Amino acid sequence: MGNNDIKKTTETLVQPILEDMNLELVDIEFQNEGKNWYLRVYVDKDGGVEIEECGQVSEKLSEKLDEEDPITFPYFLEVSSPGAERPLNSKKDMEKHVGHHVHLKLYEHIDGEKELEGKLISFENELATIEVKVKAKTKKVEVPYEKIAKARLAVSFN
Repeated sequence: MGNNDIKKTTETLVQPILEDMNLELVDIEFQNEGKNWYLRVYVDKDGGVEIEECGQVSEKLSEKLDEEDPITFPYFLEVSSPGAERPLNSKKDMEKHVGHHVHLKLYEHIDGEKELEGKLISFENELATIEVKVKAKTKKVEVPYEKIAKARLAVSFN
């Protein structure tokens, strides 16, 4: 079973568990680090996720994975919250986080930049508008959604 198949199977198995617990799936990673494989499931909810909730998801998902057995070799299952710099993986995520500080990596340069960080002012018609500080000035940059390679929340120190 390929990496994407494992992620899809995990998503199918974890979704009903998360719905029961009113949690949202943020991301699934399946990767090799050194000699070990890790299946990481990131969950979130408004107000943040408690460690006990991660433990419950892990326990329930572990049972389902044992039944389905999509991964035929040893691996570690980790369920956690993505924290302060959670990825924004969809248009819905972008809409939900208008008003927040974000970091964007772009497929191509916009205003001479391939990475932008600032306040997401709006996300409408697949266009993200970000307020970026350049020295003492603030400027607004419009970024078409299809030009965003990766987006995540960012911690602002001002």
